[in-house]
This record gives sequence, structure tokens and C-alpha cells, in this order.
Amino acid sequence: MTIKEIQEEIVDEFSMFDDWMQRYEYMIDLGKSLPLIDEQYKTDDNIIKGCQSKVWVHADLEEDKLSFTADSDAIITKGIIAILIRAFSGQHPKDIIDADTSFIDEIGLKEHLSPTRANGLVSMIKQIKMYAIAYQTQLK
Repeated sequence: MTIKEIQEEIVDEFSMFDDWMQRYEYMIDLGKSLPLIDEQYKTDDNIIKGCQSKVWVHADLEEDKLSFTADSDAIITKGIIAILIRAFSGQHPKDIIDADTSFIDEIGLKEHLSPTRANGLVSMIKQIKMYAIAYQTQLK
């Protein structure tokens, strides 16, 4: 699936819920299903700067596609990173770099987060795109 198709799937899933409490519960469930990052990657180098809680993201290049793993010490934040990993993991670096992230606005996520969590969300997206840029230069 393309990034856009995955994002549309996520938007459809979130539209099934009537209120934000249900959406938060869904995000928490997504976070619980997130494959755990290997403990060796829970380092300061992999921590997302700008997040209120601790979020670690690690990327590997496998057959010209980026594979992400992550973890967080906060359940909502873990759900947020799970959504991002679902959208971007298994994709080519160039596709990640070029990807539109307006699906975040479509599901209403930014407007239902505290300002510090919203800043953390932006930092997570930025870090994922930075990994993509770094690996894209290796592919050239």
C-alpha cells in the first residue's frame, strides 16, 4: 500500500468513532499493538526532542524501504507514534520525504492534543522525515 492509501485507511478508521474519548481509546489500543523497539535503541540518540514524554524511534533500511520501531513512556504518545509508524514504515525514503501529513488534521488529532503533545507530534513527523532524508542520501 502507498502512504496515501494507508493514511486514508487511518482517516476512515477514526471517522467510525463518535467522540474523542473513543478515539483516544483506539489510539491507546494502537499503541499497545506497536512492536516494541529493541532495548538497545532506547538511547538519547533515538529520543525525539520536543516531546513532553519520552519517545524513541529507530529506523532501519531494508531492501530500499525504511522500517521503523518505536516506544514511549506515555500511552497516548505511544498511540500517536503507532499511527505515524503505520503510515510510514515499509515505505521508500523518497516517498516519506514527499508525503503529505494532512491526514493528521483530517482525523482531528492536532486540535485534540495539548500544545506540548501537538509540538511532540510535529517533532515525531520531523524525525521520521529526517531518517528518510538520511537514508535517501545513502541510496543515491
